[in-house]
Amino acid sequence: MNVYKKMNESEKDISATRLELRKKIIISATNAFSKNGIKVITMDDIAASLSISKRTLYEIFSDKESLLRECILAEQAQMSSFINEIMEKAENVLEVILVCYQKSIERFHRTNKQFYEDIKKYPKVYALLKNYRERDTDSTVEFFKMGVKQGIFRSDINFAIVNLLVHEQIDILMNTDICKDYSFIEVYESIMFTYLRGISTDKGAKLLEAFIEEYRKNRIDEHIGH
Repeated sequence: MNVYKKMNESEKDISATRLELRKKIIISATNAFSKNGIKVITMDDIAASLSISKRTLYEIFSDKESLLRECILAEQAQMSSFINEIMEKAENVLEVILVCYQKSIERFHRTNKQFYEDIKKYPKVYALLKNYRERDTDSTVEFFKMGVKQGIFRSDINFAIVNLLVHEQIDILMNTDICKDYSFIEVYESIMFTYLRGISTDKGAKLLEAFIEEYRKNRIDEHIGH
């Protein structure tokens, strides 16, 4: 009986160790892909960064695409958790949007533009991003309707259309050379702040302008044209 108990405890230890290693691999790979793009990072690079063998890495992730998929899923789960936490604390929906805006700036700041080009070469993973955005659209529209009830956003706006247009503008930002002439932050701000100003009531506009004023005092304006 003691022998079986020891075996079970040993198996649990191995499982916990493997799970911890899996998390470390995802974190390391996410950072590497974001910083350098996906194409230039090999499985050898990821194994070396963690001082593990390539064989060990392949025992946990069968190939680079399956690893990339888990990196995307982990980031999406982290973002969803972050939004839920903010919603519990925020006084209104605009506050949630502005905090998420700051979070997205941080993400874009640390992500090489090449990442967005490279990910299109992995159809299954790219489909994950598109599906996430489509699911996000429905919840975003409901979220803005909540803002209408709070007197933050105008009631005469078709938020589904506006949300679609914003996504298209972000795609243009990611897929064109516009950042050769303007800084990434400048373009992104122009998209987001113009969008929010256009849908805000007088009450919402005052809250937005107060945020923008404070935000720009603390912002480090730099080019992000990796």
